[in-house]
Amino acid sequence: MASEWLWELLTGIGRVLTQPLLYYGMLLAGFVGWRRVKTERRHFHIRVYDWFHESKFFWRSGLGIGLLLSFATVAAGVIVSPDWVMLLFYVTVLLSFTLHMRLLSPAYTIGLTILLVAVLAKYEKTKPFFATYFPKLQETNSSALTLLLALLLLAEAFLILRNGAEGTSPQLAKSKRGFVVGEHWTERLWLIPVLLPIPSGAITSPFSWWPLFPAGDDSYSFMLVPFLLGFSQRIQGMHPHVSIRLTGRRVMWLAIVVGGLAVASYWYNLLAIVAAALSLIAREWLAFWQHVQDRSQPPYFSKRAHGLIILGILPNSKAEKMELKIGEVIVKVNGMTVKTEEEFYEALQHNRAYCKLEVLDENGEIRFVQGALYEDEHHELGLLFVQERKKWTTEAV
Repeated sequence: MASEWLWELLTGIGRVLTQPLLYYGMLLAGFVGWRRVKTERRHFHIRVYDWFHESKFFWRSGLGIGLLLSFATVAAGVIVSPDWVMLLFYVTVLLSFTLHMRLLSPAYTIGLTILLVAVLAKYEKTKPFFATYFPKLQETNSSALTLLLALLLLAEAFLILRNGAEGTSPQLAKSKRGFVVGEHWTERLWLIPVLLPIPSGAITSPFSWWPLFPAGDDSYSFMLVPFLLGFSQRIQGMHPHVSIRLTGRRVMWLAIVVGGLAVASYWYNLLAIVAAALSLIAREWLAFWQHVQDRSQPPYFSKRAHGLIILGILPNSKAEKMELKIGEVIVKVNGMTVKTEEEFYEALQHNRAYCKLEVLDENGEIRFVQGALYEDEHHELGLLFVQERKKWTTEAV
């Protein structure tokens, strides 16, 4: 029996290469990076991060989480039919056509797929369509899908908290009053490979209680499913790290609530549908509420009477080596007070070999940053500021 399980596990892992979600996710991550670079060049005439910046997060962030979720799904016996995975692929593709990565949250992709199976697959007029193209769709326990939804929501919250605020893209926009202000845009697409038991295979249950969520006959196999988790958020009225971490904590609470309903649906199956609908509505409400809260605040990155706020820092630049941070305000340069980009670079010219900055940090405390400048480096510190109106006239998208 052990050799059969090992062989089915290895075969199931290999099945990931047959999943269209994997290849579609790779293309989508590349497109997101290309679109961001295009926007950054339009605003600053230079890209902040290379086009495969998002692809790095796509590959590296979710593998460990996928391994943990795989242990949970295999141990609990979360049986999912291949037809359901294929339906999830079509739902994911349709939602991605909106070009809003936040709609690839599991609350939308999995929540909507659960509702499609619960409603349309049983509706008389659409039942023949599903019976023809997804004949084994009903070989999936709705409680198992809701538990999977809760686990992936938990993964989304963790990833938002872990690297949702890492490497956000500085951009320019127009405020309600028509002034040029800065904002930050984060867009992520994470790959979460999860090993799931599927009906009909060469192995049988090793325990009387496994699987907890039975479906199909009494034989099983495995399939590694590459789930795509998306996230995007535009921040204008707060520091991006603060706003994104707040969203992550809210999604975490949503995952806990959906998880509680998933457990309860083991005994009351109707709660599985309630959990799917709740996750979809609540996740959309969280995005709407974040936008309302953000726009109710005065622009965080705007022209100030005293000092020059840092909107962005180029990677591997002199500014990054000097440990300057986004959101800090440069008050003085080489002893000279500055409040515009022109004054900043003019002050740098007073000492071509050395630079001393007086910076106001996020806590409102003054700190001093200094460092040697090499040839031409005074023109290439790698700092991005809110541009003057004459330098930028195209509104951010």
